[in-house]
Amino acid sequence: MDGGPAREQRVTKQRLAVGAALEKIDDFVSTQELYRLLHNDGVSVSLATSYRILQSMADDGLVDVLRNAEGEAVYRRCSVASHHHHLLCRSCGKAVEIQAPAVESWAASTAQAHGFTQVQHTVEIYGLCPECSAAGRT
Repeated sequence: MDGGPAREQRVTKQRLAVGAALEKIDDFVSTQELYRLLHNDGVSVSLATSYRILQSMADDGLVDVLRNAEGEAVYRRCSVASHHHHLLCRSCGKAVEIQAPAVESWAASTAQAHGFTQVQHTVEIYGLCPECSAAGRT
């Protein structure tokens, strides 16, 4: 998944603070949740700036972004540097990063069969994690 040439980003105190906050969080976080965490830590950043920084970081491949069960965008610092997909628990929100070569082959051949180029894709598989399944959660 090539997003083209990297854009140079201006390093600001706010961008550094967002990056540092994401480093402390193991799970996906919404912009509003991150905004609250930053303000609780005394960081002065507006909600609009938080949105812009997170979107910029997502565009640069520095964070994963996906939609939670409510359709809200949530973000997490990438722990895998290459293109990957996610298994997501509908109950507890646990996310597992997966490599899926079969999906990559399918996406490339499907795009080629229809004449599409410069294709990007995202795959998110929703279900119940082993812990939630064992606990009988839905």
